[in-house]
Amino acid sequence: MTQDLCRSDSYQQACEAQVVAVTEAGVVLDRTVFYPLGGGQAGDAGQLVLGDGRVLHIADTRKAKDAEGRPTADIVHVPAAGQDALLAALHVGSSVRAQLDWPRRLRLMRFHTTTHLLCHLVAQPVDGCSITPDYARLDFHMTEPLDKEVLTQGIAALVAAAHPVVVGAITDAELDDNPALVKSMSVSPPRGSGTVRTIRIGAAELIDLQPCGGTHVANTVEIGAVVVTKIEKKSAQTRRVVLGFA
Repeated sequence: MTQDLCRSDSYQQACEAQVVAVTEAGVVLDRTVFYPLGGGQAGDAGQLVLGDGRVLHIADTRKAKDAEGRPTADIVHVPAAGQDALLAALHVGSSVRAQLDWPRRLRLMRFHTTTHLLCHLVAQPVDGCSITPDYARLDFHMTEPLDKEVLTQGIAALVAAAHPVVVGAITDAELDDNPALVKSMSVSPPRGSGTVRTIRIGAAELIDLQPCGGTHVANTVEIGAVVVTKIEKKSAQTRRVVLGFA
């Protein structure tokens, strides 16, 4: 099982770790600051610095899967191509320093937090989500048209209001009693541990509260200038909102 440090601190950029497995899929560590692809958010990229100073470049991060293709509790750091010699130097017990591509991660955090603001501005179920370093999109299950400028202005106002973004948790039972907290129609909150991680935006004024395992900025003001670049009618009941940096 890989200890997932980013769940408690999205701002930790590096950590010391030990290799627990090297597989065809990539490198598994005992602990990591890398976020694995999930919940619509892209996996992290960065570097694993070996004990002798050599650097293994990581192109992606994924959840490991068992023989039946089911996700496990391990996190796989997927190396960029052409590093076979470096991979051969790694073995179980090797010490490495896991370092994020921090500018890339920060863009993901800014976009992911903005998608939560969109859920406040467009109070409709979400049936698709993609968060990348270059753009983000949400697909809303709705038939009414949306206005690009109105949404952009709404995002700007929420960003400028400097609302705190707080990681919390609720029990499975509390989530069962409040099913409206789940905004996504396509991604179910992970269960099984007894509690579900939540993201709350707003202190005295609640802007958004929902289960979420992704990475976020600590205050909406850190999002900066994000705008709605496109609104598409993807189907009779789907409106896609695309976000970009201004």
